[in-house]
Amino acid sequence: MKLAVSLLMVSAVLLCASVVLANGQNAAKDNKANDDKSKYNKSAEIFAELGKAPEKARKRMNPLENDPEAIAAGRLLFEDHCAECHGDKAEGGKKGPNLRAPEVQNATPGSLFWLLTNGVVRKGMPVWSKLPEPQRWQLVRYLKSLRVVQPVPAEAAIKP
Repeated sequence: MKLAVSLLMVSAVLLCASVVLANGQNAAKDNKANDDKSKYNKSAEIFAELGKAPEKARKRMNPLENDPEAIAAGRLLFEDHCAECHGDKAEGGKKGPNLRAPEVQNATPGSLFWLLTNGVVRKGMPVWSKLPEPQRWQLVRYLKSLRVVQPVPAEAAIKP
Protein backbone atom coordinates (compact mmCIF):
# COMPACT_ATOMS: atom_id res chain seq x y z
CA MET A 1 0.00 0.00 0.00
CA LYS A 2 2.82 2.38 0.88
CA LEU A 3 4.41 1.65 -2.51
CA ALA A 4 1.18 2.47 -4.34
CA VAL A 5 0.82 5.78 -2.47
CA SER A 6 4.45 6.64 -3.16
CA LEU A 7 4.04 5.89 -6.88
CA LEU A 8 0.85 7.94 -6.95
CA MET A 9 2.60 10.90 -5.30
CA VAL A 10 5.58 10.69 -7.69
CA SER A 11 3.17 10.58 -10.64
CA ALA A 12 1.32 13.60 -9.30
CA VAL A 13 4.58 15.54 -8.86
CA LEU A 14 5.72 14.63 -12.38
CA LEU A 15 2.35 15.64 -13.81
CA CYS A 16 2.49 19.00 -12.02
CA ALA A 17 6.06 19.55 -13.18
CA SER A 18 5.14 18.82 -16.80
CA VAL A 19 2.18 21.24 -16.61
CA VAL A 20 4.40 23.96 -15.15
CA LEU A 21 7.07 23.31 -17.78
CA ALA A 22 4.53 23.40 -20.61
CA ASN A 23 3.04 26.64 -19.27
CA GLY A 24 6.52 28.12 -19.01
CA GLN A 25 7.25 27.23 -22.64
CA ASN A 26 3.94 28.74 -23.77
CA ALA A 27 4.67 31.85 -21.73
CA ALA A 28 8.09 32.13 -23.36
CA LYS A 29 6.47 31.85 -26.82
CA ASP A 30 3.89 34.46 -25.84
CA ASN A 31 6.63 36.77 -24.54
CA LYS A 32 8.61 36.37 -27.78
CA ALA A 33 5.50 37.13 -29.82
CA ASN A 34 4.81 40.15 -27.64
CA ASP A 35 8.44 41.28 -28.00
CA ASP A 36 8.15 40.98 -31.80
CA LYS A 37 4.89 42.95 -31.73
CA SER A 38 6.49 45.46 -29.40
CA LYS A 39 9.44 45.93 -31.79
CA TYR A 40 7.02 46.38 -34.69
CA ASN A 41 4.89 48.84 -32.73
CA LYS A 42 7.98 50.76 -31.59
CA SER A 43 9.22 50.90 -35.17
CA ALA A 44 5.84 52.04 -36.48
CA GLU A 45 5.64 54.52 -33.62
CA ILE A 46 9.06 55.97 -34.42
CA PHE A 47 8.36 56.30 -38.12
CA ALA A 48 4.94 57.78 -37.37
CA GLU A 49 6.79 60.92 -36.26
CA LEU A 50 7.60 61.61 -39.91
CA GLY A 51 3.88 61.77 -40.63
CA LYS A 52 3.49 64.54 -38.07
CA ALA A 53 5.40 67.02 -40.21
CA PRO A 54 3.09 69.88 -41.22
CA GLU A 55 2.15 70.02 -44.90
CA LYS A 56 4.23 73.16 -45.45
CA ALA A 57 7.29 71.36 -44.06
CA ARG A 58 6.62 68.17 -46.07
CA LYS A 59 6.52 70.14 -49.31
CA ARG A 60 9.88 71.81 -48.78
CA MET A 61 12.45 70.83 -51.36
CA ASN A 62 16.10 70.28 -50.53
CA PRO A 63 18.03 73.26 -51.92
CA LEU A 64 21.13 71.03 -52.01
CA GLU A 65 19.45 68.26 -54.04
CA ASN A 66 21.79 68.78 -57.00
CA ASP A 67 24.90 69.75 -55.02
CA PRO A 68 27.46 66.99 -55.70
CA GLU A 69 29.30 67.74 -52.45
CA ALA A 70 26.22 67.58 -50.22
CA ILE A 71 26.25 63.78 -49.85
CA ALA A 72 29.89 63.65 -48.74
CA ALA A 73 29.37 66.55 -46.33
CA GLY A 74 26.19 64.91 -44.99
CA ARG A 75 28.04 61.64 -44.47
CA LEU A 76 30.64 63.41 -42.32
CA LEU A 77 27.91 65.12 -40.32
CA PHE A 78 26.15 61.78 -39.91
CA GLU A 79 29.35 60.18 -38.60
CA ASP A 80 29.79 63.03 -36.11
CA HIS A 81 26.21 63.44 -34.91
CA CYS A 82 24.07 60.44 -35.82
CA ALA A 83 26.07 57.21 -36.13
CA GLU A 84 26.31 56.80 -32.36
CA CYS A 85 22.57 56.11 -32.22
CA HIS A 86 21.70 54.96 -35.76
CA GLY A 87 24.81 52.85 -36.44
CA ASP A 88 27.75 53.49 -38.74
CA LYS A 89 25.78 52.39 -41.80
CA ALA A 90 22.47 53.94 -40.68
CA GLU A 91 21.00 50.45 -40.30
CA GLY A 92 19.83 51.09 -36.76
CA GLY A 93 21.71 51.07 -33.50
CA LYS A 94 21.28 50.81 -29.77
CA LYS A 95 19.03 53.86 -29.62
CA GLY A 96 18.02 54.89 -33.12
CA PRO A 97 16.02 53.17 -35.85
CA ASN A 98 17.20 52.02 -39.26
CA LEU A 99 17.36 55.06 -41.53
CA ARG A 100 17.47 52.85 -44.62
CA ALA A 101 13.94 51.68 -43.87
CA PRO A 102 11.30 52.39 -46.52
CA GLU A 103 9.46 54.74 -44.15
CA VAL A 104 12.51 57.01 -44.06
CA GLN A 105 13.56 56.58 -47.67
CA ASN A 106 10.04 57.31 -48.93
CA ALA A 107 9.64 60.36 -46.71
CA THR A 108 9.91 63.74 -48.38
CA PRO A 109 13.13 65.70 -47.90
CA GLY A 110 11.05 68.34 -46.11
CA SER A 111 9.71 65.78 -43.63
CA LEU A 112 13.21 64.58 -42.83
CA PHE A 113 14.43 68.16 -42.45
CA TRP A 114 11.50 68.92 -40.13
CA LEU A 115 12.27 65.85 -37.99
CA LEU A 116 15.95 66.77 -37.76
CA THR A 117 15.03 70.31 -36.80
CA ASN A 118 12.46 69.36 -34.16
CA GLY A 119 13.73 65.99 -32.95
CA VAL A 120 11.63 63.51 -31.01
CA VAL A 121 12.91 64.27 -27.55
CA ARG A 122 10.61 61.87 -25.70
CA LYS A 123 12.04 59.03 -27.85
CA GLY A 124 15.65 60.17 -27.46
CA MET A 125 16.04 61.95 -30.82
CA PRO A 126 17.73 65.30 -30.12
CA VAL A 127 16.64 68.60 -31.57
CA TRP A 128 19.17 69.66 -34.23
CA SER A 129 17.83 73.18 -34.80
CA LYS A 130 21.16 74.66 -33.65
CA LEU A 131 22.90 72.85 -36.50
CA PRO A 132 23.00 75.37 -39.38
CA GLU A 133 20.23 74.87 -41.93
CA PRO A 134 22.59 73.99 -44.80
CA GLN A 135 24.11 71.22 -42.67
CA ARG A 136 20.68 69.79 -41.89
CA TRP A 137 19.94 69.74 -45.63
CA GLN A 138 23.27 67.97 -46.20
CA LEU A 139 22.20 65.32 -43.69
CA VAL A 140 18.89 64.93 -45.52
CA ARG A 141 20.74 64.59 -48.84
CA TYR A 142 23.00 61.92 -47.34
CA LEU A 143 20.07 59.99 -45.86
CA LYS A 144 18.26 60.01 -49.18
CA SER A 145 21.44 58.74 -50.89
CA LEU A 146 21.16 55.58 -48.79
CA ARG A 147 18.17 54.45 -50.81
CA VAL A 148 18.75 50.91 -51.96
CA VAL A 149 18.90 50.85 -55.73
CA GLN A 150 17.37 47.72 -57.19
CA PRO A 151 19.54 46.14 -59.88
CA VAL A 152 18.06 46.10 -63.37
CA PRO A 153 17.32 42.54 -64.54
CA ALA A 154 19.68 41.41 -67.31
CA GLU A 155 16.80 41.00 -69.78
CA ALA A 156 15.68 44.61 -69.24
CA ALA A 157 19.22 45.96 -69.48
CA ILE A 158 19.81 44.47 -72.94
CA LYS A 159 17.88 46.32 -75.62
CA PRO A 160 18.23 45.33 -79.28
